[in-house]
Amino acid sequence: MKVLVIGSGGREHALCWKIAQSERVDKIYCAPGNGGTSLVAENVDIKVNDIEGLLNFAIDNSIDLTVVGPEDPLAMGIVDRFEERGLKIFGPNEQCAQLERSKSFAKQFMKKYKIPTANYMTFDNFDEAIVGLDDFSYPLVIKADGLCLGKGVEICNTREEAVQVLEDMLKNKKFGEEGTTVVMEEFLDGIEASLLCFVTGNRLFPMESAKDYKRIYEGDQGPNTGGVGCISPSPLFTKELKEKVGKEIIERIEYGLRSEGMDYKGILYIGLMIVKGEPKILEFNVRFGDPETEVLIPRLESDIVDLFERTIDGSLAQSHIVWKEDCSLTVVMTSKGYPMDYEKGYEISGWDKLDEDIILYHNGTKFEEGKLLTNGGRVLSVTSLGKSLDEARGKVYSNINNIQYYGAYYRRDIGNKSI
Repeated sequence: MKVLVIGSGGREHALCWKIAQSERVDKIYCAPGNGGTSLVAENVDIKVNDIEGLLNFAIDNSIDLTVVGPEDPLAMGIVDRFEERGLKIFGPNEQCAQLERSKSFAKQFMKKYKIPTANYMTFDNFDEAIVGLDDFSYPLVIKADGLCLGKGVEICNTREEAVQVLEDMLKNKKFGEEGTTVVMEEFLDGIEASLLCFVTGNRLFPMESAKDYKRIYEGDQGPNTGGVGCISPSPLFTKELKEKVGKEIIERIEYGLRSEGMDYKGILYIGLMIVKGEPKILEFNVRFGDPETEVLIPRLESDIVDLFERTIDGSLAQSHIVWKEDCSLTVVMTSKGYPMDYEKGYEISGWDKLDEDIILYHNGTKFEEGKLLTNGGRVLSVTSLGKSLDEARGKVYSNINNIQYYGAYYRRDIGNKSI
C-alpha cells in the first residue's frame, strides 16, 4: 500500500520511520518532509496547509492512507475534504479539531463536563480583560485562543506584565486573528505529564505515558519551547494516578464527545499538570505531540498502520496496542538562539556515525548538494531505548557529542531524577 504523511518535523520522521517497518507498506511519501524523512520516504514539495494540493496528490498517486502530523491542516478541515472524496485519512475532523483550534472551546468543553482544569475567564475586549485581572492572583497564565505555533502562552508574574501581554494580544494583534480572544487562567503549580490516546468512535485508548521538558535551559529555566527532551514512561504515572486519570478525565472526555455528537477518530493529546497528586488538564492537542512521538514510537511493538486503520474503521481495542517494556529517552538538539531568533543553513557532521542503538529523528534539517544542513529551531532528536531510563540516558549522552554544527545546543539534564 501507499502512505502519505503530512508534515516536516521530528514527529513526521518518527511516523515515517515506524510506517516503513510495516510489511504492508510499499511506498511512503512525506509532504513536505525534511532531511530525515527523505531517508525513509519520498519528500513531496507541498505545504501542509495546501489542502487542495495534498488532496490532488493523494488522488493522482492512489494513496491508500494519509496520516496528518501537524494541527493546522486538521483545523482547516483536511479530514473532511479527504473523506468527501472517499479517501482514507487518519486524524480528527474539523469539528473535533476545535479542541486544539480554540482554547476557549476546549475550556468550555472541560467546564461543561466537569473535567479538572484551571479556573479561567475568556475575553475579546482589552478594557474588560484589564478589569478581569482583579479576579486572579499571580503568577497568571494568558493564552491566545487560536493556533500560534506553540507561542501563544504567556506566564505573567506581575500585573504590569499581564497588562503588557493583553495589550500585545488584544490591541497590537501580536498573533493576528489567532489572538483576538484570550483565555486568562490560574497558574497551576505542579509537574507536567503527557498522555496520548488513540480515539475511535469517541472511545479513548491511552498510550504509554511520557514526560516532556519544555524549558530551554537546564534545571527547567528560561522560556518555553516546543519541547527539548522527553522520557517514557513518566515516573509520575503510578497505578493510583492512572486510575484517577481514567475516572476523572478519560471517562468524562468520552461522555463529553458523545454528548456533543462528535465523531472523534485519531489522536487526542492530553497535556496534564499533576498538582499535589491531582491531575488537571492544561491543554488538548488533536495530533501526536512533538517530542512525545519521538520517545513513544520506538516503544511501540504493534504495526502502526494496523492501528491507524483500526482507528479509522472503529475496530480498535486496547489489546491491539502492544508496547515494549523498555524505557525511552529523547534529547532535542537546537539551533543557537532558539526559541527566539536563530540562524539556519549550517552543515551537520557526525550524524551518521552514531552507535547502532541510537535512533536519530530529524526535526529541522535538509539535504543540499549532498550535505545535511540545519533548517529549524529544533534540529535533531537523539533517542535510545534501555532497560531503565538511566541506561537509555547513558546511551544518548555518550553519543550526542558526536553530532556537530555551529551553535548546537542541548540540555544535559533530560531524565535527571531531580528535574
